[in-house]
Amino acid sequence: MKTACSSAPLPDPVITARTDSYFNRTKRIVSHFGDCEVTYAFFIRRPVISAPGLMLEWLKNVMAERNSPYTIDLIHPEGAWVGAGEPLVYITGSFTHLADLETLLLQKLGSPCVAAHRAYQIAVSLPHTKFLAMDARHCAGYEMQELMAYAASVGGRAAKRDGAIGFIGTANDAVAPFFNSTHGYGTMPHALIGYAGSTVRAAEMFHELYPETDLVVLVDYFGKEVTDALAVCRRFPDLAAQGRLGVRLDTHGGRFLEGLNPQESYAVVDRHAPEALRRYRSDSELRYLIGTGVSAAAVWRMRDALDEAGFPHVKIIASSGFGVTKCACMADAHAPIDVVGTGSFIP
Repeated sequence: MKTACSSAPLPDPVITARTDSYFNRTKRIVSHFGDCEVTYAFFIRRPVISAPGLMLEWLKNVMAERNSPYTIDLIHPEGAWVGAGEPLVYITGSFTHLADLETLLLQKLGSPCVAAHRAYQIAVSLPHTKFLAMDARHCAGYEMQELMAYAASVGGRAAKRDGAIGFIGTANDAVAPFFNSTHGYGTMPHALIGYAGSTVRAAEMFHELYPETDLVVLVDYFGKEVTDALAVCRRFPDLAAQGRLGVRLDTHGGRFLEGLNPQESYAVVDRHAPEALRRYRSDSELRYLIGTGVSAAAVWRMRDALDEAGFPHVKIIASSGFGVTKCACMADAHAPIDVVGTGSFIP
């Protein structure tokens, strides 16, 4: 387990301040009337994937500080399926030294297990697509960021065992070791396009400073995704031919990708995956297929434009709300996505 800030032991006054008061009072009562050995059974009320690593590491560090022995019986190892209400782990030790840890232990167990389950579902929906964890911007601080990145790595490995590519990395250096990497992935935000003045110029700036890094260009800044994507491809034909160039679709949900409208979007998906439109769909599913933003129609429109212009090796990276349902819709439409960047596995 990577050394994480969320696993570092906390001083007892900090633990006391962050623990529910009835646990603190229980600790004092037990200390006064006599300690005893107890066994805690930790469970979650919904099906999850076991992701106890950071919690157990934190417990180890805290109990070492307290010089208090304890034992662990891990019923469901990391990455295993856990049924609703099934004990995931038993922890046995001093009631005095465990009573005030329950709140923080649950914080470090519950949400990672749920997030790991969601990351798994996302990854197996698109088994041939690589996933990048882009959850940090949606997290409430660095501790949640660590818990969520760890969860994505656990869910991704579980998906890989079932034949999916899964999560290959994250956008941040600090949590990259969870994915057996030393660095985060990513090239440019919208702000760099605005600074450069054009999508092509931003690509030139990036490539000048990072010539060995594959070039992934954000193409929605000016609302001309297809035009700007092709302009970048023509500016870097060698990278395009080598498969070292990609375009990232992050089109705002308030508009269609360049060249699309409701009728054109329907026609695009009907041409490539008619069966995706021949069954009952909820409003949200229809939006993911043929609506505004990064829809299946948008992905297919970009792929068609690249192929028709002679750039079949240019990759498509998609982001913007890729949760479980959206990924399932993309799978139904056979959307040709090479990489998905998402933080939508967060509970």
